[in-house]
Amino acid sequence: METRELRYFVAVAEELHFGRAAQRLAMAQPPLSRAIQQLERRLGVVLLHRAARAIALTEAGSVLLREARTALDAVEAAERRTRRAAAEQPGVVLATKAGASSELLAKLLDAYAAEPGAVAVEVMLCGPGEQEGLVRDGRADVALLQRPFDTTAGLDTEDLHTERQVVVLPAGHPLAERPQMSMAEVTTLADLPLPRWPRRGGGYPDGPGPQVRDHTQLFQLIALGRACAVVPESLRAHLRDHHATVPVPDAPAVTTVIAWPPHSRSKAVADLVRTATRL
Repeated sequence: METRELRYFVAVAEELHFGRAAQRLAMAQPPLSRAIQQLERRLGVVLLHRAARAIALTEAGSVLLREARTALDAVEAAERRTRRAAAEQPGVVLATKAGASSELLAKLLDAYAAEPGAVAVEVMLCGPGEQEGLVRDGRADVALLQRPFDTTAGLDTEDLHTERQVVVLPAGHPLAERPQMSMAEVTTLADLPLPRWPRRGGGYPDGPGPQVRDHTQLFQLIALGRACAVVPESLRAHLRDHHATVPVPDAPAVTTVIAWPPHSRSKAVADLVRTATRL
């Protein structure tokens, strides 16, 4: 299979409409239809159920869509990493969630800069869950992730720090003076629903809580008495007087890890990882 064919198929599979897929690909519809038919003949499978007014993926088509996305991401990642390796000024791109692990990040950058042979580190601050994708698709060389929020499958990792979680409440809330709360109590606070973070596809799960995109927005909603949130205790450093925190002992512990592609041969990435584990 050629990458061109995979791009054609992904467009059709995502749009479920040959006309819209052709428009998205900036090509005519007949050659697109012929390319998909040729791909089906070569594979010996039916990828799409075609009806008069609609098309749908077969089971084989669903598998190819998943695998094609992975393959195309790998090709794009290879292109990005190759170009970066050929740059006149070598460097490392580190992705991290804005507001998370800020103290650790500052110490890491200072310690690495003092190492002999250190290269420039570009820090990419992103929204929740985005840093994992950046390191997988080659836009970043290394990332700071947090389990269990981020998925590390398929990446090499080193654990750096584990911490407990707290619930953030508006200052003055009747429960703010409690020595601790359980997750069951937190999830049943009718006046302070938990926030809804975007899924990887961009949509939001159903629920009564407000839709949020970052911690700045979240903490403002909590201060206004519109939500509560369970967060790693290190985020206390970003809170103000109109917030209160209560430990939640049965909330899952959060482990910050440094992650990088398993096939990386970058000396700079290896040095950065060694510095992080030493810290």
